[in-house]
Amino acid sequence: MVNAGFLAGAGLLAVLATGITLWPLWRAGKRRIWGSLVALALVATLGLYQWLGTPAALQPHAEAAAAPQTIEEGISQLQAALQQNPERVDGWVLLARSQLEIGKVADAAASYQRAAQLAPDEPTLLIEAAQTRAQADPKLLFDATAQQWLAHARQIAPDNERAIWLTGIVQRQQGQNEQAAQTWESLLSRLEPAAASALQEQIDIARGKTPSTAHGANAASTPASGAGNSLTVTVSLAPALAARAASGKDTVFVIARIPGGPPMPVAVERHPAQSEPLTVTLDDADSPMPTQKLSALQEVEVFARLSASGTAMRGEGDVESAPIKIKLPADKPLTITLGQ
Repeated sequence: MVNAGFLAGAGLLAVLATGITLWPLWRAGKRRIWGSLVALALVATLGLYQWLGTPAALQPHAEAAAAPQTIEEGISQLQAALQQNPERVDGWVLLARSQLEIGKVADAAASYQRAAQLAPDEPTLLIEAAQTRAQADPKLLFDATAQQWLAHARQIAPDNERAIWLTGIVQRQQGQNEQAAQTWESLLSRLEPAAASALQEQIDIARGKTPSTAHGANAASTPASGAGNSLTVTVSLAPALAARAASGKDTVFVIARIPGGPPMPVAVERHPAQSEPLTVTLDDADSPMPTQKLSALQEVEVFARLSASGTAMRGEGDVESAPIKIKLPADKPLTITLGQ
């Protein structure tokens, strides 16, 4: 069995890591969702160690394996167990959640896909699989498979709040502004006031209102910026990261998002890491959501990330700069040094 102290430490690490990662949800007023996801991470992590601490759950006739001392070891043992019992839906789901916990989003998406193939009518599984598949996309887009999973989940569980929220995101990505607004409006009466207010802002933006209209009187007194807004950013790597730049395996993301808003970027570019400074120009063409344009905003926060996995979600081994707030239109280029 797994040592109780180690279990407690693993659980605490899961709560801290997930709480920090999902902090934008708290800031946006979605505290109930934030709490649910943090609790889910705790359950998934403890479940992994408990399950693998008694591997007879997957291999009833095998000798007990050594209890994992790290989550990576636990994942390796779980993968080995699933090779012997590949029909275990709960095993694939646990593997996917554990892979997400350490930032291996692409691996998690593949594990969720295996689980969805085995249990195609489980709405919660389909929703998690669809969202993770979108997180693994370089621009956080829901592809046809993710959209199909999400649509089927809503057929089975039409009142699922998470499915409704994600459906609105899909509609916005497809330029279906009014449909997204109507989809999200169905959630307003179920949310706490702060969360409902944050969602109402997104509904207003989807209907063509500028953030100045959606964010209150002070912002409304300032004219919206023109359609020509763009932002030039130069990203350099500190000398300590020179080896990673030379390896040719890492990726640099340059991301702009709404300060205090949802984690979905309003503009993002992805480039191979290089030793020389990288200069990019973020504009409306870099938006993963057609109705949420850089040109409509008066302020964004910008940061860069050196990614080991090549996916837009922050993962293990990534180096990220602190977000910098920029007023738009910007009067000069922004310079970021990663690893400084």
